[in-house]
Amino acid sequence: MAVRKIKLIVQYDGSRYSGWQIQPGKRTIQGELVRAVSDLVGTRTFVHGASRTDAGVSAMGQVALFEIDSPIPTENFAQAINDRLPKEIFVTETAEASRSFDLISGPASKLYRYTIYTARRRPVLDLNRCWHLHATLDIEAMQAAAKLIVGRQDFKSFASGKDRRESTVRTVFRCEVTSEDKWIYIDVEGDGFLYNMVRNIVGTLVEVGIGRWQPKKITEIIDAKDRTAAGRLAPPNGLCLMWIKY
Repeated sequence: MAVRKIKLIVQYDGSRYSGWQIQPGKRTIQGELVRAVSDLVGTRTFVHGASRTDAGVSAMGQVALFEIDSPIPTENFAQAINDRLPKEIFVTETAEASRSFDLISGPASKLYRYTIYTARRRPVLDLNRCWHLHATLDIEAMQAAAKLIVGRQDFKSFASGKDRRESTVRTVFRCEVTSEDKWIYIDVEGDGFLYNMVRNIVGTLVEVGIGRWQPKKITEIIDAKDRTAAGRLAPPNGLCLMWIKY
């Protein structure tokens, strides 16, 4: 039969994993999915991901894809794969994609959410899903700074030195800072992201929040096109890939 493309929507707690991408001798999200799908269909089957999340980063809406020539009904895949996955990983949806579906280049936008908890007491039940930062942050200043992130700009100052992509120009559709008691949420939606870009944006907004920099510093940082001009790298555990839209 003809080869089929099966698209998955995957949720995972990445706190105990070495990121999405398969790495020798390490436990990864992709590795667990490859093992589960291969076991299901009876042959080694590679599972591709739309976003290579780092070690410690979680997801509510990662998109993955594999190709098979099996007659297994599409609606049966989710439960069958979940039965073979560890409890921290869960497939919420499956669908048969068209032959023209492009997992990597096709996304129109992605949303990441970063969570910060600012109280003195450690949030022991949520430590794997937030940055525990005991500090008083100026939310209004952070909101003003976040607005300067929005737009099509060269984000080289927010890219890790390990990022080797030719173009560092990306479009950020929105960058919003909201708060609820001691919890702070930073949502960044864009057409794509450089390596560590969101975590570097968060770390920079925190510098504004603690009063080290004024909001207008963001423009200076972007113009510098130099990673050393931006703020600290926020820890991975506060970051979550919320969704990817095609």
